[in-house]
Amino acid sequence: MMTMKSLEKKLQKEDRKQAALYLFCNFVSLLLITAYSAMMFSPTVLLVLPEGGDSRKQMTMIFALAVFGCVVFTVYASSLFFRKKAKQLGTLMALGASGRRLLPGLLREVLLLSSVSSFAGVVAGFPFVWLLWNSFRLLLTDSAQMALKLDFKCLYLSALLFMIVVAFSCGMAYWYLKRTNIMEIMHEEHRNEPVKEWGTWCGPVGILLVLAGAVLGYIAPAVYMTLFSAYSPAWINLFYFPVFPGLYMIMLHTVVHGWGRRKKQPYKNLIARSMMKFQGKQTVNNLLVSTVLIMGGVFAIFYIPMLSVGSMMGIEGRTYDYAYLYRADQNVPGEQEIAALAGKYDLAIRDFKNAPYLSLAMDGIAEVEEDGGKFHYEHVDFKEEARFLSEDSYELLTGEEVMVESGSYLAVCNTDETGLYYLNSGTEKLTNMVTFQSIPVNFAGYAHYDILTDQKGYYILNNEDYEKIRQGLTPDWMGSIAFFNMDGNDSYAFAQDFFYTLVGSFGSECETPVYYDRVTKYQVEQEGEVYWGDTDRMTRISFSRPDESDFRMFWEYMPKSRILDKMDFLNTFSVYLMMFLFIAIICSLAAMIISYTRCMTIAINNQYVFEDLKRLGASPDFLVKEIKGQAGPVFRIPSIVGMCGMYLLYMLLMIGNDGKLTGGEIGGMGVCLLIIGGLAGVYYLVYRRTLRSMCRQLEII
Repeated sequence: MMTMKSLEKKLQKEDRKQAALYLFCNFVSLLLITAYSAMMFSPTVLLVLPEGGDSRKQMTMIFALAVFGCVVFTVYASSLFFRKKAKQLGTLMALGASGRRLLPGLLREVLLLSSVSSFAGVVAGFPFVWLLWNSFRLLLTDSAQMALKLDFKCLYLSALLFMIVVAFSCGMAYWYLKRTNIMEIMHEEHRNEPVKEWGTWCGPVGILLVLAGAVLGYIAPAVYMTLFSAYSPAWINLFYFPVFPGLYMIMLHTVVHGWGRRKKQPYKNLIARSMMKFQGKQTVNNLLVSTVLIMGGVFAIFYIPMLSVGSMMGIEGRTYDYAYLYRADQNVPGEQEIAALAGKYDLAIRDFKNAPYLSLAMDGIAEVEEDGGKFHYEHVDFKEEARFLSEDSYELLTGEEVMVESGSYLAVCNTDETGLYYLNSGTEKLTNMVTFQSIPVNFAGYAHYDILTDQKGYYILNNEDYEKIRQGLTPDWMGSIAFFNMDGNDSYAFAQDFFYTLVGSFGSECETPVYYDRVTKYQVEQEGEVYWGDTDRMTRISFSRPDESDFRMFWEYMPKSRILDKMDFLNTFSVYLMMFLFIAIICSLAAMIISYTRCMTIAINNQYVFEDLKRLGASPDFLVKEIKGQAGPVFRIPSIVGMCGMYLLYMLLMIGNDGKLTGGEIGGMGVCLLIIGGLAGVYYLVYRRTLRSMCRQLEII
């Protein structure tokens, strides 16, 4: 004799497919979030990505998008599971089982399914990270700095999502059993979810909202700082909010109205359009989540070509194969020593040029921090340290003659004038930091020479002014710049040897990053404070680790070598590149899985519709066409909106940085376009695979 308990187990067994889908959704969501958070908290990443830098901000922003997508995905999976579960509950209630009788069993089942799937996702996240990261090391690039280290603080985020999944599932179980209308419960799985039909205006308005949100979010921090003289708080990112309702309206317009004209053929694809329209609520939500994830993934992967292409073009455009600088109190290799070193590799050097420079203090307007995140501007006599060349020195190095009037100075920037941020054009006084003699100056414009552009900046003085301010300077405030080419082909082995030889010739007093400013340190200490560069907030570099990213990117006297910079580019930026590639993979996988799940749900929920069409004599080709009409928008719309929208937004960001697109940025955007094509191809393959799965589910082929 069958008891209520055995009947309950039998019905649960019949719903195993839906339970498996629910398990899969929870598992994937927790796996992706755990993997992402593991990388966010990894010391491997945090030691390389500077605190407060744009890279960390971008990583955190995309993580917020991923969390949003995965939370919505798990909520959707839960609601879908209970829609199917409603038939089982209604059957048992029709046989006399009360809600009180069914609640313990339902809670046990839901708690077991949600807990096991979520816990498995959390556990699987770590081997997934390890496998993916070490695959990068094996297939792309490897260095000691890329050794993966994990900080299990990341489990706090996973635990939070775990509790959300379990709590929401148990809450929905209780809510479903509180409903008393048995027939309503039994027919829950066939309930349509029509979207609210807004007018055709919602699509264009959605596009305007997306653009407005992107512009407002981009300029809001700068406006806030200007108006309130304070650093922008985290809530300022809420100005990006119009992007989300804008995207929703675009998705809604696509589902309800489409973007083509239907007046001439109002009955074309009527079945597919009607199914999409009357069951479009969840479709719109899924399209929105997938679009956001695709945008996050595309934004992450764009970081790679924009960094790589611009850097490579800059390296290729250098006028000399090698450039290095050193303080006058250092015993570094000169022309004869370098020539001898090159001879060991059967190489010869040519065009060796060497010219002196001075390190002087510039005055100017400095930003002074206050309590509570506020700041104010004030004039300081010792704002920053900068290197100054004489007219003759500049001409010797570059071959370009410049005329600088007495009492003025030129700033040296790159040809595209994208490095103006690092240059001081408001100085009125230069100071010798040994004798504290000063001379008045005014800004006279820019000279252009790419290889003399770095984070500290180079300037040019009139020959007489240069000699006047130089008097009394000690060797630690003086130095030289040297350029040379290779006579014929270069050698990576020689470039490495020269680099390590040069590093080994410097004393520990030069073991400083480029943003350690001796002039700022003097100003701060005069005010009785501790210079931030002498605290733990400072990124430390060490001569014992010359191959690390921090050293290669930030050492003050880092030489420029065409062949070394090209060959070691991946190693130098490996953690940056791999982190953003990892993010792109995580977001893209999540978007693909969400789209696949939605399509399979459409097939399951509309199986009776396709059965009716078969009975009416519909051919397999017709049915496949209708399936494409359902699955196509689920993949196509997020891909087009996400990829194209982010491409345009990224281009606007590049233009907004300095008011134009440089040659390197144009080249990078060209590569980004190719990447979009490759991603579109991957999405198309997943779409084709999904179509086959839907056809098998509906027993069409």
